Amino acid sequence: MLVLLPPSEGKAEPAAGDPVDLGALAFADELSGRREQVLDAFDPGLRKAPAVPAAGVYTGVLFQRLELPTVPAKSRRRVLIFSALWGVVRPDDRIPFYKLSPKTKLEGIGAPAGYWRPALTEALPDKRGELIVDMRSGAYASFWKPKRATLLAVRAFTERDGERKAVSHMAKASRGDVARALLSAKKAPGDPEGAAAIAEAAGLRVELTADSLDVIV
Repeated sequence: MLVLLPPSEGKAEPAAGDPVDLGALAFADELSGRREQVLDAFDPGLRKAPAVPAAGVYTGVLFQRLELPTVPAKSRRRVLIFSALWGVVRPDDRIPFYKLSPKTKLEGIGAPAGYWRPALTEALPDKRGELIVDMRSGAYASFWKPKRATLLAVRAFTERDGERKAVSHMAKASRGDVARALLSAKKAPGDPEGAAAIAEAAGLRVELTADSLDVIV
């Protein structure tokens, strides 16, 4: 199982720490060249800024509910966080504070999704039969989609008088709750049914559709 997360708009700015080491980030062999190019176009000064694990930089609602720093290290390796600046990082990858929207077009780069997509297609694992649970927003979901693995999106709805409505802000909290349940399980789920069972055991009301795990809040 892999869990795909968006970054968060809310970020903590490290007060101290060694600068980012591009060679130590996830998929460095495949992505370092593009990371260099984006840094040059966006803010070369970030190379000297203090860096800490990404799990401590992203502080939005999803990350507050997930509490990544408390998730076992082995489970954290199952998490990939998508980023307009880095392409993708793991929770323990050390990065500096930054603000770069996926809608920002940089000179020589263009739209981040189109820029990162070819490299991520080559770099990211995509094994037939593997479960990939997608917590990303639409903007980041367009960066990469597996072709062989089973992709399970997580959505959130409210229900009143039998009518369901999709929610946005609460979706982040619900995705954080689902991610924490899956990553804290003694055994990672291998299919959508297993993911749903773990979420239900954690006290969440969920329903499976053909390609999504819907949380009713």
